[in-house]
Amino acid sequence: MLSGVRRLLALICSIVFVDAMLFGALTPLVPDYARELDLTKTGAGLLVAAFGAGALVGGVPGGLLAARLGSRPAVIGGLIVLGVASIAFALAGDALELGAARFLQGFASTVTWAGALAWIAEAAPTGRRGEVIGTVFGFAVAGAVLGPLLGGVAEIVGVASAFLAVGLVAFAFAGLAVATASPAPSPRAAPGGLRRALRDPRFLGGLWLNTLPAGLFGVLIVLAPLALAAAGWTTLAIAGLFFVSGLAEVVINPLLGRATDRVGRLLPIRAALGGSIVVAVLLAGVRSGAAIAALVCAAAITFGALYTPGMVLTSHRADAAGIAQGLAFGIMNSAWALGHMVGPGLAGILAEPYGDELPYLAGAGLCLLTLLASFRLVPGRMGPREA
Repeated sequence: MLSGVRRLLALICSIVFVDAMLFGALTPLVPDYARELDLTKTGAGLLVAAFGAGALVGGVPGGLLAARLGSRPAVIGGLIVLGVASIAFALAGDALELGAARFLQGFASTVTWAGALAWIAEAAPTGRRGEVIGTVFGFAVAGAVLGPLLGGVAEIVGVASAFLAVGLVAFAFAGLAVATASPAPSPRAAPGGLRRALRDPRFLGGLWLNTLPAGLFGVLIVLAPLALAAAGWTTLAIAGLFFVSGLAEVVINPLLGRATDRVGRLLPIRAALGGSIVVAVLLAGVRSGAAIAALVCAAAITFGALYTPGMVLTSHRADAAGIAQGLAFGIMNSAWALGHMVGPGLAGILAEPYGDELPYLAGAGLCLLTLLASFRLVPGRMGPREA
């Protein structure tokens, strides 16, 4: 890989690492905010959901910004807004201000992500795109895994100090992005490209492969902790389990990226879907804490293995349709945010009257339908690398 691409990859990985940390940083702070601001469970839930709502709203506009102005300006703009939002979060004095700042963080995050993924996808050699996207996503997972740690540090040193520091880091990264030359110019979008992309089942399939695992993880993070707590697990033990399972995702995504470069997208996607079906069905049937814990770790691998091939598929089909990478990744961000918002809600709605089995089996059913669809979308004469 060219040295300029390596330097850019290091910058992009650092940016998405910090960005993803913000996603999970609020988790350990929720009880404190609920107590200090006298929030109900609904209020606390809305505060947590504000980031995802901002990400959903910001996905397509962020992609359009990256497509119109270029990937690097989108990264710079997203980081500046992220810095402002983090400082606003640090200085917020009531629930409305906190929610607004969190919403703005989510909005800025999707702009930054769209620009960052487009920037590295445009710069990387086509035959190494899976590797670089997998590496970037691995760093993002690492940031998300360590996000609650940032929240814990904030509780110790003070929320204002911690999030002011995050805002300054975002501004510093924006400065580095200004000073970083793009190894390759952003390609021009072809007329009618978006219409062609939205009619391409494989492009839509790449989007779905970001929505589906987001929904599966949403079900998992609602139901598994409750089941483990009922089995006698402490909060610290549950947190440790999800930390360890997250590390598995960090390791597997760069490997998946390399695999997509070598064997194409279909084989890794089908393997991940098959594994996800097995894991989801088993989660519907087990009851012991040890079995649930083992399946949580397995789910991190199988559910998480859908992301990188799905992102690579989205990126390649965007090239084929003639749309800008930034717009493709912006749409993909909204697809992810949709799954992240719908999955947890449906898990609670279905599990309350029918038990945990139904949400897990519904997830397994969606994976099965997706697996079957993967055999119908690609004509038989087409090789797996062309998908």
